[in-house]
This record gives sequence, C-alpha cells and structure tokens, in this order.
Amino acid sequence: MKPRAPASLSATALRLLATREHSQLELRRKLRAREGADDEVEAVLERMRETGLQSDARFAESFVRSRGARFGQARIRRELDERGVDADTAATAVAEVLAGAGDELARARAVWARRFGAPAQDRKEWARQARFLQARGFTSEVIRKLLKEPFDESAQGQ
Repeated sequence: MKPRAPASLSATALRLLATREHSQLELRRKLRAREGADDEVEAVLERMRETGLQSDARFAESFVRSRGARFGQARIRRELDERGVDADTAATAVAEVLAGAGDELARARAVWARRFGAPAQDRKEWARQARFLQARGFTSEVIRKLLKEPFDESAQGQ
C-alpha cells in the first residue's frame, strides 16, 4: 500500500481526537498503523501538539477521571506509563484529579463494598478480597487497613 498523504493523516488524527483524548504514543501507533510514514506521522503529531489539539496532560487528567473510582493510584500510574505519559505528568494528573475523590482508603472501601460488601469469614476469603484489591491497584498498606488483617497469623500472635 502506498503511504497516506499528510492531509489524510491529519484528518485521521482529528477524527481520533474528536472521539476521545489520546496520548501522543497512542496517536502515533494508530497513525502508523494506517500506513503513515514516520516523518509524516511525526509532522502531524507536532502540529496537533502546537495547536493544542493533543495534550498528554489533558489525556492523563481525562484518563484518571475515568478510572479513579474503580482503580488505585498504582494501577492508574502504570496504565498511564503504558500509554506513554511521562511520570511527572501522570503524578500531577493523579494528584489533581484524585484530590477531590477522597483518599485512597475511601476509594478502596467503595470498590470493596461494591464487590463484596461483607467482611471475610475465613483466611481464604480474606486472601481473595486482598488479591482483588491488589489487582485494582491499591497498595498493600491500604488493603491491610481496609481488611484489618483479621486472618494474618503474624497479626494474631500465632
């Protein structure tokens, strides 16, 4: 196939950005998949950044807002990193957006309540709940506080 013209790549980029925010890395991958030559793709990305149509900071804020109620900070930061957002931009977005969403423990409690709603009755159930919260990106400290370590043998003095 012959490479697309920059105007066509530009139109594709605009169409993608009209549906939702994209990180620079996501947009680059999608434009290259549409047979765009590297230099043409980079030129289109540069124009999008210069005109303010694409912004990793805006993408990060939108991403955190959409995931904040369901996931912990660790997972959100990891997913932002996978999408090419630098660590400083990700940290800023997480701090700004999740500041109004309550602390990490309160968000973990809400996620836990939607899924389980009742404290674990045995060690196996406690471990299942802890794994669920860990997969959602909550830290072990938050998980222990939330589940109050009732089935941790070292906490029971055994």
